[in-house]
Amino acid sequence: MITAIRQVRRAKNLTLDEVARRCVPPTTAQTIGRLETGTRTVSVAWLNRIAAALDVAPADLVTLPDRAALPVAATLDAEGAHAPRQPLTLTAPQPSAGGVAIAVTGSTADYRAGDHIWCDLRAPDAFTQALNRDVLVPVPAGRFLFARLIGIDGDALLLLPLTPGARPTSIASPAWLAQATRLIRTL
Repeated sequence: MITAIRQVRRAKNLTLDEVARRCVPPTTAQTIGRLETGTRTVSVAWLNRIAAALDVAPADLVTLPDRAALPVAATLDAEGAHAPRQPLTLTAPQPSAGGVAIAVTGSTADYRAGDHIWCDLRAPDAFTQALNRDVLVPVPAGRFLFARLIGIDGDALLLLPLTPGARPTSIASPAWLAQATRLIRTL
């Protein structure tokens, strides 16, 4: 298996030691280096640990023949565009297994018509992971509410709709919610 651990780590401007300390449980920079270079075999468990440490999906660390990768021509910051210090590539994003998407057909809040919002499904025991994030929640009569999750009170969710001046609303005991995790926007 060919991994993109080094490319992702460098793209996030992290050292081997920083990634090693972010792993749960922590490991050594030497171990991360060996996994990056392929001198140590990357197991699924290691792939999951390193992906969590880098805050990416495990699939983002695996180079597959059918996944397109683009070479990074420049980096951009407040000082302008710059040539990368070392060769970098970006891999096309992959949707999460069991995720859902929202097609934005009319501009609202930070979202523009034509945007696609990818969401990860969350069961009630994981609702706290979506606090202060935009979420899609099922409501009665086969409808949905897309709003910011601002609080949880027992089994009820406190949601702030994205329309200006809207008042918070409470949804009791939804079976699931979908947390917005990725915005796909064509320029």
